[in-house]
Amino acid sequence: MLASCRFQAGRFGRITSPTHWQAQFHLVAASGPASSYLATSITAQQQLLQHRSLSYKIAIVGSGPSGCYTAKYLLSSLEKHGVNKHDVSIRVLERLPTPFGLVRFGVAPDHPEVKNVENDFIRMFRDEHGIIQYYGNVHVGVDVSVKELRAKHDAVVLAYGCESDQKLGIKGEDDLAGVLSARQFVAWYNGHPDFVHIGEQVERALGTEQDEKGIRQASVVVVGQGNVALDCARILAKGASGLFETDIASHALPVIGNGAKHVSIVGRRGHVQGAFTIKELRELVKLDEEGHDAFLKVRQSELDLGATDASMKELESPAGRPRKRIDKLLRDAAKKEPTSWPSKLVDLRFLLSPKEFVGNELDASELGSIVCERTILQGEPGKQVAIGTGELETLSASLALVSIGYKGVALPGTDEWFDERRGIMVNEHGLIDPPNENMGGLYASGWLKRGPSGIIGTNIVDAKDTVSTILHVLKDGQKPPLSNEDDDDLDESLRKRNVTVVDWEGVGRIFDAERHSLRSELQPREKLTSVTKQLEVALMR
Repeated sequence: MLASCRFQAGRFGRITSPTHWQAQFHLVAASGPASSYLATSITAQQQLLQHRSLSYKIAIVGSGPSGCYTAKYLLSSLEKHGVNKHDVSIRVLERLPTPFGLVRFGVAPDHPEVKNVENDFIRMFRDEHGIIQYYGNVHVGVDVSVKELRAKHDAVVLAYGCESDQKLGIKGEDDLAGVLSARQFVAWYNGHPDFVHIGEQVERALGTEQDEKGIRQASVVVVGQGNVALDCARILAKGASGLFETDIASHALPVIGNGAKHVSIVGRRGHVQGAFTIKELRELVKLDEEGHDAFLKVRQSELDLGATDASMKELESPAGRPRKRIDKLLRDAAKKEPTSWPSKLVDLRFLLSPKEFVGNELDASELGSIVCERTILQGEPGKQVAIGTGELETLSASLALVSIGYKGVALPGTDEWFDERRGIMVNEHGLIDPPNENMGGLYASGWLKRGPSGIIGTNIVDAKDTVSTILHVLKDGQKPPLSNEDDDDLDESLRKRNVTVVDWEGVGRIFDAERHSLRSELQPREKLTSVTKQLEVALMR
């Protein structure tokens, strides 16, 4: 499937009929609030049918799951409303040369089944080439502004996800070497070009000391108990031998060696409130029996401490069934003994709240330990909070990965609609700012719209919601069709600014190159981790 990408027509080679440019609506994916604007009795279908002679242009900022799903459902929805798909042009703008965002750089390498959604997106770009067009290596906010895009399009959809992290806000978090965000660590081992340098920090934190099996004699603490936190712990527990045949970046294997000796996963609330799913938990439980020389330790005392009356009511509630299964799995794990004495331990800790990152004795600038406070739960079912007891426990750690949530950042020119505290664009069903006589509407989709929650599939419902809003707004037609003279020429603008644009044909060349020089026959790909190298490959003729 990936190899077939190279046969697709390049973006600049598409054929356009003379009437295609006579009157065009330009759409670019984005989000914003305007309840009164959405309150109208005329249906989107009725209005769109009145404009069947017009062609529509859509541009989406971001090529991750939210961007790709938005493109997919925009095209299908326009077709359902009587628009010929050949009168539609959807542009997907991506800062990096390669597409798919979180799927490529966020999904764990030992979860290939989750990455299979890439095949659906590849088919979309392949089957709809000339209609859904890829603009890689285009940095919106630098190479082209949001204001420019809005001036040239009827709608702009911002779907570039979250590019920052929530902070603990405790001493040492920003000062000590060895304290990283889980987002940085994940992007590094997944081969994200912007995070290759993180390897030096991870290597220094894990140290060079290892046993005869190649296991790093280091202690790591992962703060947070969502699926990303469990992914990080599992990667460090499996080590290179357990990940060799995955698509983990080759630069990560010698750094993590055959794993870390001790990995703690710390959460301030109880196991009933943990954000992880049973799938990720079960993978930790099975580390020992699957031969990874690692064992998951669960403390019965901490499970009991979190089993408040309110927690029990949460388990018995209609929505508590998944958590009830997790409760049973954890209690069974607490009774489990390893088949043999393991070399690596994964310690799942509950009701511990980090209070301070402390430097080590030899070098105060490097992490040596984390001071945590024992907590207890108070409050009603579904509203329990962790309250400190004053009891402190110090965990040894040379590497800490903070995994308490991703956070969105605003592109230049969008600050007035950005909620800094929540890290999202303020919007109503995706609409950030309605169109006017000079600019198209601004919309959002995905994490930038709702916050970093849900799984990849959650973006389907989210994208459909934004698409519905776009169609609803389009029917009002406040922004008049551009004339031939005023027609948008994004391609020419980018050429004049010396922007090297990677089209879908170029993406195909990159994907082809990544399927060569593999370290194993079973390895699906070896990602190119240099933007310079990616551009060199993409531009080969």
